[in-house]
Amino acid sequence: MRTRTFVVVGLLVTLLVAGVASYYASSHPDGLEYVAEQAGFADTAEDSASADSPLSDYQVKGVENDAVAGGLAGVIGALVVLLVAGGLVYVVRRKGSAGPHQGDDPGHEERDHREAPEARPRERG
Repeated sequence: MRTRTFVVVGLLVTLLVAGVASYYASSHPDGLEYVAEQAGFADTAEDSASADSPLSDYQVKGVENDAVAGGLAGVIGALVVLLVAGGLVYVVRRKGSAGPHQGDDPGHEERDHREAPEARPRERG
């Protein structure tokens, strides 16, 4: 399988899982909320600064159908992660290949830049 085909298939599977599996996500509270409920201080929680964001509570604001809103949030989240990770890989690879490396050029021979003893002029005494 060619690399491009592998990447495209992987991307499609990722988006499908993010969009469909999010419909089957648990409606129970996450770990922190569960512990807060068990310990009895869940009612003192305050909304986070991102409570009004477009993807808060794993739902897309403005979409009435909960399944579609959750699926879209999963797809958007997967795309954001892909873009950030891909951008980081791109930057790291560009920085890593910025300078010439010895041995990368097949015509480049490693040379010892010090003069060989026989190349130096002999001192006459």
